[in-house]
Amino acid sequence: MAGNGEAKGSQQTGLFDRVWSWLKSTELFRSIYQNDYPRDRRTRVMVLTNNLFLHLHPNLVTRYSIDYRYTWGLGGLSLATFIILALTGAFLMFYYVPAVPDAYFSIRAFDTDVALGQFFRNLHRWAAHTMVIVVMLHMFRVFYTGSYKGPRKFNWVIGVFLYMLTLLMSFTGYLLPWDQLAYWAITVGVNIGGAVPFVGDQVRRILLAGFDITGATLVRWYTLHVIFLPLIAFWMMLLHFYRVRKDGFSATKPIPIEDHPILGKVKE
Repeated sequence: MAGNGEAKGSQQTGLFDRVWSWLKSTELFRSIYQNDYPRDRRTRVMVLTNNLFLHLHPNLVTRYSIDYRYTWGLGGLSLATFIILALTGAFLMFYYVPAVPDAYFSIRAFDTDVALGQFFRNLHRWAAHTMVIVVMLHMFRVFYTGSYKGPRKFNWVIGVFLYMLTLLMSFTGYLLPWDQLAYWAITVGVNIGGAVPFVGDQVRRILLAGFDITGATLVRWYTLHVIFLPLIAFWMMLLHFYRVRKDGFSATKPIPIEDHPILGKVKE
């Protein structure tokens, strides 16, 4: 009986191998997977290069850069929070009404009338707070480890702009509930923009879509929040990832404390 079982198992294994060999020989399979299983450095590089998603990663990384205690995965967490915001924001757009006074009542309806509305609204809110904190920590990590030096200087500038866009996306969402907190927050923000020398009045009119906070202001900030700022951030993130691949994943090794631009001076 044992011999029959082994023979049956070998037949099944042989059948699987034949099916797998036939599948790998089809045009569809070869159009998706252009390289065989990577067995050496050359084939690993080819797999990464010819894959739509894997080619975003560098072919080779240092041992330091893949240590979670070195990067803490903050860049990936920033991207994850952005994706959560995009998905939950798309859900909220189905029910939100960017008009006065319907905006306030549509927000209130999330808590009572929409299935899982309160959950998605809270998830969107906390993801926004988390993204601001994570992006800030990511920039601190890049600065502390010296990953902004060398060929990564341009990518550091892109990261600074992405952080500014993160703050703008978070702030433009403040006005959308159309409550007292939103009103006074936008009042303070517009007054800060109006204090810009020489062009302060023009900036104020652009932000308000007029001279006062009205329904036109709500529509303008809603458009910025759901279309322009996310699209700009998305394309800048693609450029950021591209530069990460071209310039290197991270610093080759941690910077000694005596060479750090701030901590080294403190030690002295």
